[in-house]
Amino acid sequence: MKNNLFKGFDTLAIHCGLTPEKWQGATLPPIFQTAANYHPTAESLNDAFAGRTSEHIYGRLSNPTNRVLEEKLCALEGGKGAVVMASGMAAVANSCMALLRAGDEFVAGNSLFMSTYVLFANIFKKYNLTCRMVEPTDLDAVRAAINQKTRFLYIETIGNPKMDVPDIEALAKIAHENGLPLIVDNTLATPCLCRPLELGADVVLHSTTKYLSGHGCATGGAVVDAGRFDWASSRFADFAPFVDRKGPLAFLDRVWREHHINFGTTQAPFHSYLTALGMDTLGLRVRKHSENALAVARFLAERPEVKWVNYPGLEKSPSHDTAKKQFDGKGFGGLLTFGLANKEKCFAFIDNLKLITHLANLGDCKTLVIHPSSSQYLAFAENLKLDLGVLPELIRLSVGIEDIEDIIADSDQALNTIGH
Repeated sequence: MKNNLFKGFDTLAIHCGLTPEKWQGATLPPIFQTAANYHPTAESLNDAFAGRTSEHIYGRLSNPTNRVLEEKLCALEGGKGAVVMASGMAAVANSCMALLRAGDEFVAGNSLFMSTYVLFANIFKKYNLTCRMVEPTDLDAVRAAINQKTRFLYIETIGNPKMDVPDIEALAKIAHENGLPLIVDNTLATPCLCRPLELGADVVLHSTTKYLSGHGCATGGAVVDAGRFDWASSRFADFAPFVDRKGPLAFLDRVWREHHINFGTTQAPFHSYLTALGMDTLGLRVRKHSENALAVARFLAERPEVKWVNYPGLEKSPSHDTAKKQFDGKGFGGLLTFGLANKEKCFAFIDNLKLITHLANLGDCKTLVIHPSSSQYLAFAENLKLDLGVLPELIRLSVGIEDIEDIIADSDQALNTIGH
């Protein structure tokens, strides 16, 4: 934006990163579909490789369309730098790998997206990396899990599928007392509901595939750096070259230079374009998602077929008070879970839906449903599913922005077909 007087969320979402004067008057970012970028002189390319300029070199390194999305994310999250990637899991993996060395440990909340859990609990073990998982709402457990090998704390703003909401400010304090950064996956809340960097987090991650895009037609991920953690401390002596090069953005430089580039986790510029386009309406959508989800949660809580409902917007939720404080009354997100009598009832409910779409995604404009135990978590041992809150009777509902009367009507008729 040319005028930094305007700082409203919806205004930033629409206008930040736009430079029509550089785009022949276009008010949407062009899709720079190119594998490499021209440099007029040898000195120009030398300066770009040396980091003296931010000119683009090669598509795997950076892209002008991707940079627009990075600028939008920085503005909305309050960060100092960002890198967009091919998926949310690329953002998770690259961030963790930038911090970890063989023999290191980290502490993570045990309420994790399925693929994040697999990465932390299984894949990292092959590289002698240990994740100590704890209840993220149990601050004493978090403190007890930290030791001299710990390199960072990791949580999700809203746990999926446990729907728990950790206290980011309290966890940031614990992390910083121990000289550690706090990484927060903010996918489910988005900066519309919560800005973890303002609560003390050091790094924010996103699967941009979800609410940031909102339309279900672009995959992507992002790492946003607050640019204030002390990477020059003795605990992170291995960061010295990156501190020398980028100072407070040493972490983001390492993520980009060591992992993003060399692992080839490049975001397609077309997907960045689609995501940036979706973000124009992020504020409107998230507020509507939250409004509809609360109405659906209240409806389900009154139905005799429904044994329980888990949504932080309900006053009986254990996370309600934290969510209310942390999200500042802006809403509680669009995701909820509820339980029916058994797996068979869950299947019958899903099979009888007419409007609500059955697929393995969330954060779409459309209302989406899935039975996690028999799909995403199918390969997990039954006792592990229970530990993670993935019960056989659990249904996950990503409430969309359709007319609330229609969402409830479809849920109502499907419940009517299954009996108690």
